[in-house]
Amino acid sequence: METGSPDSGAKSLAARAEPEWTGLPPGLLRMRRLLLVVWLGLLTLATALLTGLLAGPAWALLALLPLALAAWGWVMLGRNWRSWRYAERADDLLISRGVLWRATTVVPYGRMQLVEVTSGPVERHFGLASVQLHTAAAATDATIPGLDPAEAERLRDRLTELGEARSAGL
Repeated sequence: METGSPDSGAKSLAARAEPEWTGLPPGLLRMRRLLLVVWLGLLTLATALLTGLLAGPAWALLALLPLALAAWGWVMLGRNWRSWRYAERADDLLISRGVLWRATTVVPYGRMQLVEVTSGPVERHFGLASVQLHTAAAATDATIPGLDPAEAERLRDRLTELGEARSAGL
């Protein structure tokens, strides 16, 4: 009876230890980019009109600055959106985010006091919701933004269930 090489056991252990990450849905990126275009589009228009009328048509070229900012913001929003992910493990929830400054928050299920789903008017319009996790230590409070409402409710129910099961042993 052959059990395989010693490395195969280490590889399977490493595969089990790596969490299965879930990214955010693309609806959050669409919403943020639309808000960027709307606000900076209005700023561009106001800059062009005010400087063109008050200082002359050559000064209206200052309106190119908000357009350049919108182009840079478009790229940065995409990078930021790709950096967000979360993973449900056996004993805790991992939330990773950040492009330049990476941050990973580990929230043990037994320490969760409240899990709520929130959705503001803009989020509701785009069919999105956020999951907010509250713990005894404010430093480990965490939010997962821009989820589909069904996924947000599923995650809330699962985290609440796991939190109750884990806190019973404390």
